[in-house]
Amino acid sequence: MLQKEVNLKSRDLYLNKLITFKDTEPVKIITGIRRCGKSSLMKLMIKYLKNNEIEDDQIIEMNFESMDYRNMTAKEVYTYVKQQLPRGKRAYMFFDEIQRVEAWEDAINSFRIDFDCDIYITGSNAYLLSGEYATYLAGRYVEIKMLPLSFSEFIDFHGYTVGEKQGPSGEVKKHIYDVNGESYEPQELLDAYIRFGGMPGIVDVGLNSETAFTLLDGVYSTVVVRDILEREKRRGQRQITDPELLRKIIMFLADNIGNSTSITSIGNTLVNERLIDVSERKGKPAVQTIQAYVGALLESYIFYEIKRFDIKGKEYLRTLGKYYIVDVGLRNYLLGLRDMDTGHIIENIVYFELLRRGYDVSIGKVGDKEIDFIAINTDTKRYIQVTESMNEQSTRERELAPLRKIRDNYEKIVIAGECVNPVTQDGIKIIKLTDFLLNTNQKVLL
Repeated sequence: MLQKEVNLKSRDLYLNKLITFKDTEPVKIITGIRRCGKSSLMKLMIKYLKNNEIEDDQIIEMNFESMDYRNMTAKEVYTYVKQQLPRGKRAYMFFDEIQRVEAWEDAINSFRIDFDCDIYITGSNAYLLSGEYATYLAGRYVEIKMLPLSFSEFIDFHGYTVGEKQGPSGEVKKHIYDVNGESYEPQELLDAYIRFGGMPGIVDVGLNSETAFTLLDGVYSTVVVRDILEREKRRGQRQITDPELLRKIIMFLADNIGNSTSITSIGNTLVNERLIDVSERKGKPAVQTIQAYVGALLESYIFYEIKRFDIKGKEYLRTLGKYYIVDVGLRNYLLGLRDMDTGHIIENIVYFELLRRGYDVSIGKVGDKEIDFIAINTDTKRYIQVTESMNEQSTRERELAPLRKIRDNYEKIVIAGECVNPVTQDGIKIIKLTDFLLNTNQKVLL
């Protein structure tokens, strides 16, 4: 345990959010796909507390993946915690993967009412925040949405540092340095990030396809088995009954990140490509069945859905949305390292980076043109196009055209995987992907 704590890598983006809400009434709920670092974040918070005069006996820690607590009832959890309470001091309670306890929300609500405490919990399924729990704690919880490593975190976790180097023309560019001082172009590390993704556990096994994909196989299996199939049993509902259909839907969504997709089109494609044997099923799966399976994937945080917004009409549309996978390494594990569809992978990476930086993100529609992302936060709005390259004139015109049609004065940006000459054209800023990802200021894009 001590060794693990010593080796913890900082996740300041999330830790600072927890610190902001320390000793406030809301229950702090850390959500995200399994193995993205939620347990480590709680340990980082515990370490912060101990470094700031909170004593060991004030900290109560329970991990419900452990055999010590796995089969406890909500009442037994309450009794156990009550016995651990410090005398005359505030308790800091940390409950990892608490959704494994039936009626766990009863225990958490009782702690809030009965004890002087500050509560932190994690969960690997969005069902945690639905239904009864939302009713129990309406307005009394804050959600910290955790994602796998950003590109900047990936560099740090793998022992590299970002510096600057002046070129022959005097232009200062970012370079990446290893522990021996050897310099790398940012693109070299980005290629590794695109290949292996940002699951923190890959740091332990190394940037090797065989070992990395073995780890990702464990992540995938755990999500499917524990957070989807087992969850259905606990809920007493049997909507998700076919593991093979679930796998095929996962593969379809992974293969179609960034493509306009509907529930109906998923079923049609599975039938048309003979991924489903219609004769055995006496017809293709009902729309409601596909919807249930996709909903389970969204709840387990393996896929995220993005809606379409009409910029001129200023309303969300019910037409086709898109799905993105939470980690591109997980996609490579699922589909293999074939033609990786770099354009959509870059789009996928930008989408999650915008989420990390606190933006609400939607697809934009302006006339018959599409804007990849409308990114909105409390301070501003930005229109963003994402492309693999801006080196060809035809590509530049294609990406700039939709942005030119927007008549308001909010910032308009193109993020390009490759761009020989990043400039501002017609008031539209063109940014290289590596520059965007290495800019760690959460409030600005560059």
